[in-house]
This record gives sequence, structure tokens and C-alpha cells, in this order.
Amino acid sequence: MNPANALKGHPMFYSFIRFAALLALVSTLGACATKAPPLYGWQGYQANLDAYFRGSSLNPDAQAQLMEQDVQKMQGAGQAVPPGYHAHMGLLYGERGDLGKFEQQVQLEKAKFPESQTFMDFLLRNFKK
Repeated sequence: MNPANALKGHPMFYSFIRFAALLALVSTLGACATKAPPLYGWQGYQANLDAYFRGSSLNPDAQAQLMEQDVQKMQGAGQAVPPGYHAHMGLLYGERGDLGKFEQQVQLEKAKFPESQTFMDFLLRNFKK
């Protein structure tokens, strides 16, 4: 007697078949689910960070200007600015000597992301030195 045929009459065999069919159906429907929109609007932020740390030919003024344009695009699309964005813009302003905008951006980062407060306070204390 074939072992596969012996299982066909067993009640657990039909339960297993139903379970496998249900699992296949749920997996198929799960794959069709809509994708949640991203939490933040990233625009060119990752490219800006990469350029900054690689010593891009763009000066801090040009980088800050690109980031300001991206903030406008994010706001227009109803997207939130990602963590670190305002802090990075603040550092760019600080590098070009605009300490007022530096402080404004760092304070904005601190307000939007309270978990960054310790580091933002460190930047505010030490960047001006």
C-alpha cells in the first residue's frame, strides 16, 4: 500500500489540506496589500549627506540651498522632515558662519525630535567655540 494513499482517509489529512489552502490564500492576499506611505520625505537628503561626507565640490551654501528647496518640496507634499535634517542644515549654516541660522535649525531639530536634545545642546554649546 502506498503511504500517500493511506493518509487520504485520515481526518488530519483533510485538515492539513484546508490549512495549506488557507495559508496560500492569505499569503497571496497579503502580497497584494497596499504599501504604507513613508513616514518621512527624504528627497535628496541621503545624497546630500553622502556628498557632504565625501567632500563634495558643492560648498555649504549650495548644499544648504538644496536642502531648503527639498524642505519646501516635502512641505508641499505633506511629508515630514526626517530626523537629523535640520541638524545637518544647521551645521551647514554654521560652517558658512551664519550662527543665527545654525542655532535656529538646531533648535528646530530639538523641538521636532526631543530625543536629540542632548546632542543638540552639545552642538549649541560647542560649535560657537
